[in-house]
Amino acid sequence: MNLYDLRVKKRDGSDLNLSDLKGKVLLVVNTATGCGFTPQYEGIEKLYGKYNEKGLEVLDFPCNQFGHQAPGDNDEIHSFCTAKYNTKFDQLDKIEVNGENESPIFTYLKENSPEEQIVGMKNKLAMKAIMKISSTYVKENDIKWNFTKFLVDKNGNVLKRYDPTFNPMDIEKDIVELL
Repeated sequence: MNLYDLRVKKRDGSDLNLSDLKGKVLLVVNTATGCGFTPQYEGIEKLYGKYNEKGLEVLDFPCNQFGHQAPGDNDEIHSFCTAKYNTKFDQLDKIEVNGENESPIFTYLKENSPEEQIVGMKNKLAMKAIMKISSTYVKENDIKWNFTKFLVDKNGNVLKRYDPTFNPMDIEKDIVELL
């Protein structure tokens, strides 16, 4: 199985075949609207605005597993993001990223991230605190919190995983290299 064999649900409930994104660089993020990292939407939107026409797609998956910080339904989350951060990329269906109901895309991303390519931990104290309060962080490769970011190349290879404390704008040079 590869990434392009998967389908995900769009915000409206319809399917998005990931095979439709072949040839694009993907930035995949689990997000929340009520998190301390929520202002990262600003950087993600800047990257999207600057590089979408060159082949970057953002896959934004709201997730309420961490501190219940993504309340509301898909339309409420989308309205918040467009009003507060002027996002142009769409949010996908709210999902779970860890545990028995985790979305297959996150299972794939976690299992196919090169271990040595987990980037971040700029704020080790913050990450240690997050890991203590995250009730869904069980396995070593589990998502630790909101705004974990994955960078996928044009061929569907997971190249890097960035922890929640990693500033999206610091991913820009990696994106440029892939485009």
